[in-house]
Amino acid sequence: MRNLIIIMAFIASFTINAQRNQNEKNDSSFGLKGGYNLASVRNSDGNETDQRQGFHIGFFGESNINNLLAIQIELTYSQQGYVIENSSFKLTQKLDYLNVPFMLKLYPTKTFYLEAGPQIGYLISHKENVETFIGSSDSNFDPHSVDWGANVGLGFKSETGIIFGARYHYGLGKMYEDTNEFNNVLQLSLGFVF
Repeated sequence: MRNLIIIMAFIASFTINAQRNQNEKNDSSFGLKGGYNLASVRNSDGNETDQRQGFHIGFFGESNINNLLAIQIELTYSQQGYVIENSSFKLTQKLDYLNVPFMLKLYPTKTFYLEAGPQIGYLISHKENVETFIGSSDSNFDPHSVDWGANVGLGFKSETGIIFGARYHYGLGKMYEDTNEFNNVLQLSLGFVF
């Protein structure tokens, strides 16, 4: 799976460079971003768990196709998972992913953008904790190591290189083998372009 992510990143960077060479007005930028996550899990019936709070951090490369469109590729560490709580127990599932989003960005103005695109994620760690009235314990369910889905978002990119963004990830890959549960993540980000 790591090889797949490396190959996808290589292909994407090659594509961006090829597009850049075709248009002399094209320019690229690189930056860092990070921020706040609100993650949950939904099932096929539309029911959703409570949210787990976390953060994300990573870097990105953006290349302009023309004055209106750009492509952005990221490599991001993201804390995800969910919480289920009632009067007798609280279950917290902590899932940490290395995500690779491929975003197409539309700039209707010079500083405001809309974005959408696919994302693939690789699970790098998971831990489940169950708290009851008699104490707490750790247990391990085995989620799938690969997650995939679609992202939509919007943001503001200042002329000084500061970026504020909001993005929603709608998971399409099943989290567990025998269930129909999918990741949901709302991200609020602050970034800097170099």
